[in-house]
Amino acid sequence: METTSGKSLQCVVVTPAKAVLDEPAEFVSLPMFDGELGVLPGRAPLIGRLGPGELRLQQNGTARRLFVDGGFAQIRSDVVTVLTPRAMPAEEIDSAAARQELTAAQAVVTKSAEEQDARRKAEERARALIRVAEHGHGGSSGH
Repeated sequence: METTSGKSLQCVVVTPAKAVLDEPAEFVSLPMFDGELGVLPGRAPLIGRLGPGELRLQQNGTARRLFVDGGFAQIRSDVVTVLTPRAMPAEEIDSAAARQELTAAQAVVTKSAEEQDARRKAEERARALIRVAEHGHGGSSGH
């Protein structure tokens, strides 16, 4: 992907435990809480809330995928900074463990609205983890 300015983005992903990623990219796709946001060089500054899902970087014509478990993103001066409680490259996700996480979330019996909300969030997180794992383990490279 050629940008008119010739500039690139720097994508930084940080969890409380460590810096997971600090790499250049031509394009970054973020899983915002209300939909996907694509970022190209020259993007206006933005701070937004992330949902659990796939963060995708386009680097030299190839896609790199990571699961991020919500958090916040800041875009400023062609730097995309993601602060998230958990992030992992798609190729490191254990699909079977993610499916077990979904099954466990679905098995929880809920009574209160708070418990139902927690169960819904756990299911959403597990489904996102499964989607990222499936894309990262031999899914199509384009998208």
